[in-house]
Amino acid sequence: MQNMSGGKTALGLDNNVGSMLCYLNICLPIGLIYSIIVLVTDKTNKLPRFHAFQSLLLTAALVIIGIALGVVMGIFSAATNSFGPSFGFNGLLSLVILGLSIFLAMKAYQGEMLKLPVIGDMADKWSN
Repeated sequence: MQNMSGGKTALGLDNNVGSMLCYLNICLPIGLIYSIIVLVTDKTNKLPRFHAFQSLLLTAALVIIGIALGVVMGIFSAATNSFGPSFGFNGLLSLVILGLSIFLAMKAYQGEMLKLPVIGDMADKWSN
């Protein structure tokens, strides 16, 4: 693959800006749509493709984890007749996810390929 940090994406954005936009899917659907567009249109730029794959894999993992935690917290809340702890935990988890997405967006903008455990290797392999 060519164009690790310099150059433009297929949509005309700088590679680092395009890579950063991929992580907006945590907060907004724009990043999800943009990541899919990058994967479909841009076959030569490794940096945006890597971040698009990693962003989509991270989103899928967070959805699965969110569903699993929702079920566990629902069972816990039903068993104890208390909804307080689950709301506090969900808020804390949301802040952690927001912080992670901002951190990954900053690293992508700097042109770094920061690999997350497990999904980072998958994204690296699939972005070639």
